[in-house]
Amino acid sequence: MPPAVLVENLKKSYGDVEAVKDVSFSIEPGEIFGLLGPNGAGKTTTIRCLCTLTTPDAGRLELSGISVLDDPRTARQLLGYIAQEVALDPVLTGRELLELQAAIYHIPKSQGKARIDEMLDLLEIEEIAGKKTKTYSGGQKKRLDLAAGLLHQPAVLVLDEPTVGLDIESRSAVWKFLRQLQEQGTTILLTSHYLEEVDALAGRVAIIDRGKVISTGTPAALKAEVGGDRITLRIREFTADDEAETARQLLSDLPTVQDVIINSAQGNSLNLVVDKGGEALPAVQSALKTAGLPTFGIAQSQPSLDDVYLAATGRTLMDAEMAAVGTRDLKKERKQSMK
Repeated sequence: MPPAVLVENLKKSYGDVEAVKDVSFSIEPGEIFGLLGPNGAGKTTTIRCLCTLTTPDAGRLELSGISVLDDPRTARQLLGYIAQEVALDPVLTGRELLELQAAIYHIPKSQGKARIDEMLDLLEIEEIAGKKTKTYSGGQKKRLDLAAGLLHQPAVLVLDEPTVGLDIESRSAVWKFLRQLQEQGTTILLTSHYLEEVDALAGRVAIIDRGKVISTGTPAALKAEVGGDRITLRIREFTADDEAETARQLLSDLPTVQDVIINSAQGNSLNLVVDKGGEALPAVQSALKTAGLPTFGIAQSQPSLDDVYLAATGRTLMDAEMAAVGTRDLKKERKQSMK
């Protein structure tokens, strides 16, 4: 049986910007697969190519063995795509919008009403189905958008940042619904920069950075690969470069410490990889005290997907997000200065 989704050596550029340099992954039927990475990493471009909305420069894209590039019409019949931005007609009621969607997918009216009722009930929005969508909350709009994307019962559901901007209650409801879909056999591809979302939902994950896949595997396996526990500490709220380097050298010599990285984007905080067990934290605190260095804050934790990203790139996802925002702001300033 071919994989539900196959992406091989995908490349896509916009002018001089390489949005996707080399992305490859496959998804088995009934699997929830996550694409994790900061904004601007290439996640959205990847799924737009997969969903026939953007033509790639190179690469192989298949859905259940069907070429997305050679047979896009058949590929679309297998897909449900929920974009990051919810686009609903404000003058239509929720039910009217779903009726329009059913007509677009050529779902017979005899089946369409039953399917609409099923989606409204499953997503718990039947009570507001008669109201215009402009009155919906953000969480209600996202649920209606999910219902619209699932009316034709797609084999593969593609979600771009499915819970961005939602409150905790709405996010939990979406998570619960996605798990139910998986139990029914739907294959789900989701992009996210929320670590906890991918960790909680995805059976496997591909981490993307600057248009390339840098790690692929189960969340547990990826975290196990980086090894050890983590200690994050600040000497001061904003530590001077020379003092941070002194602390790095000092702590690197401890037998329980495997590695020390200075995070300049977060006030020169120190990220330590240490041997598992309870000896590392007291040893670190003692070494700092002996050297006359203060401790503004310190915490120990087990490896996370952010540690996987940090080990592969030398920066955290938050750092990457901040860098992406800074790049966009700089480009905006340049455009304004040229006017």
